[in-house]
Amino acid sequence: MIDNLHKNTGKSLEQWVEIVKSQKFTKHGEMVKFLKEQYEFTHGFANLVAHKVNESDAGSAKNQNELIINQYQGKEHFKPIYEKLISEIQSFGEDFEIAPKNSYVSVRRKKQFATLNPATKTRFEIGINLKGQEPQGKLEPEKPNAMCSHKIILTDIKDIDKEVIEWMRKAYDNAG
Repeated sequence: MIDNLHKNTGKSLEQWVEIVKSQKFTKHGEMVKFLKEQYEFTHGFANLVAHKVNESDAGSAKNQNELIINQYQGKEHFKPIYEKLISEIQSFGEDFEIAPKNSYVSVRRKKQFATLNPATKTRFEIGINLKGQEPQGKLEPEKPNAMCSHKIILTDIKDIDKEVIEWMRKAYDNAG
């Protein structure tokens, strides 16, 4: 993606980081909006640059486990859900990457197919990328311009059932 950023814009990631830093934004969303509106970035490229500015991407993290630990502070009861979901994804195959961010974990093959997010103290969200799929069952539509097309809301490890696993498997298959 970084190579494509340079090919598409004529500027390197480092140059874009400096452009955004010069604006003195404090919020990730402000950076994304700026790049999309002022430079016609796609959401993916704008998000990449914003994460680099904030050093909140997996590559910038000093310790990826630290990002995950921080996500579950005050939400420790959701850590078993995360571990169960990762275990299920591992049963699909070995050709995926776990990329922790500040507030969620991105799971990707050739492209992101899911996000795992202890969203609040009472809600765990699985973001699922299944563009064109009609929402049904536990699969809900996500907000427009979100990183994923759908979401599944969990409140307890018992909510991880056959349906949840099948949606994740479908997203995994589509991302390969």
